[in-house]
Parts: sequence; C-alpha cells; structure tokens
Amino acid sequence: MMVAGIGSRKGVSVEEVLAAIETALEAHGLAMTALSALATGEIKRDEPAIFLAGRDLDLPVLIMSDAALQSVSSNTVSRSEASQAQAGTPSVSEASALAAAGKGAKLLGPRIVLDPVTCAIALGGGTA
Repeated sequence: MMVAGIGSRKGVSVEEVLAAIETALEAHGLAMTALSALATGEIKRDEPAIFLAGRDLDLPVLIMSDAALQSVSSNTVSRSEASQAQAGTPSVSEASALAAAGKGAKLLGPRIVLDPVTCAIALGGGTA
C-alpha cells in the first residue's frame, strides 16, 4: 500500500493539494496511479480541498486519529513546531502517511513542502 499523507494550512485549494501530491510523487519517480489512498490527521477533517483531491484522484481519504499520528511520530523525518503545537506530531503529512500505510511502513523521503501544502509518501511494510 502506498499512501500520500497531506498536511496544509487552512483554506487551501484542491489545485494546491493536487500539485503537492504530484510534486511528491515526481520526487520519487512515481506516477499518480501508484497511490492507494490519501491520508491526513483529525485536525484536517474539515479541510474540503483534501477530500476534493481524493475524489478527483478516485482515492479514499483516510482520517488518522491523533493517537495514530502520535504512535508513529518518532518515525517522521521532518520537524515543524507549528505541527507539533497544533496536531501533537512533528509532521502531519509524514505521520498520516505512515499511520495509514500500516505496520512497518517507511517514508520514501521527507515531506515535500509546496507553499501551503505538505505531502509525504509512505510505503506499507507488507509490500516492500
């Protein structure tokens, strides 16, 4: 399972979310078709652009609980003070991707920051 974890500022557009996903995939030499799902944290449950991106890509959007994010936070690469303060994890995008991809998941690299949106790609442990 390959998951794109999404973090964002409030009020981002679907175009900004899609651009961040595309940029993150390109950084790893992957196509959009490689993705199994999008994921984000509970803090982003009311961010419509993330759900619209999932709809546009025909992918499920998984909302990860705060506990799930915190359980994988030690495996994140990036550190954001704002993310830590607001969501309890150093990187919403990285922790979301890891938590959604399942036990043994690995980040393909640090999150990609495309202005108001971050995106991290994780590969599930059972498929590597």
